[in-house]
Amino acid sequence: MFVRLEAMLRDTIFFTREGYGVVKYGILVISHGSRSESWVRLVDDAVGAVRLPAEIPVFSSFLEIVEGRLIQDGITHLESLGVTNIVVVPLFVSSGSTHIDEIAYALGAKKAPQLPTDMKPFAIRARIHLTTPIDDDPVIAEIVYAKIKALSTDPEREMVLLVGHGSIENGFHQRWRRGLERLAERLKRLGGFDEAASAMLLPNQIPDRMEQWRVRKPGHTVIVAPLFLSEGYFTEAVIPERLQGYSYRYNGEALLPHPGISRWIERQIKPFVDKMQDGTRTRI
Repeated sequence: MFVRLEAMLRDTIFFTREGYGVVKYGILVISHGSRSESWVRLVDDAVGAVRLPAEIPVFSSFLEIVEGRLIQDGITHLESLGVTNIVVVPLFVSSGSTHIDEIAYALGAKKAPQLPTDMKPFAIRARIHLTTPIDDDPVIAEIVYAKIKALSTDPEREMVLLVGHGSIENGFHQRWRRGLERLAERLKRLGGFDEAASAMLLPNQIPDRMEQWRVRKPGHTVIVAPLFLSEGYFTEAVIPERLQGYSYRYNGEALLPHPGISRWIERQIKPFVDKMQDGTRTRI
């Protein structure tokens, strides 16, 4: 009878070694949101492909626009399932995003936002575990390289320009720059390119980068790689407009769709999953 009861309980909860309390984990993935149904579907498909024990519920939420799927909706849903600990995965390109700052504040992960925000603290009973955004993760470098690989014919005479949204805000700008520069260096090594650099749209750094290369290495080819979660206005309109007058190769392919995004999410939550699974081996 005891063994049967233990098995039934393990179908619905995870036990940890921390005291005698029952702890149930859930995963909340947060991305920006869009009015485009295809944009939302790409994110949902990536979240849906995350490999997790069936007992761990996952909710794909959005910062704005997608009604019924906002962050508070996700928190409320997970808590309604008995979740006591929520692992939050911010599916954003950079820790330099001002949205990361306000989300962390609203989740109670920091006492105050660095910049003014309209976001209010969420109603939360569960314990929050906030993971990190993409930044220069090697899995993401591999995705970006896979997207631009077909554009490369002679890497030793090619240069890669990694373009991200960026920020002009003090502190946030520096985080964007660090992540982009490190990711560009990973791309250089992966593809064997002669050079790799990064540029932000905010502030507009593309003309300076392109002009430097045109003067310094006129015989080289520039491959432009957009660092955006999904294709849209910035990849289809803004980046090409900023590149007018320069010679380059560009296919506009964003990170999604690609199975590597699901693998990245798994990497973010692995330490918690390992802890959960270790907890199931603790006797009741």
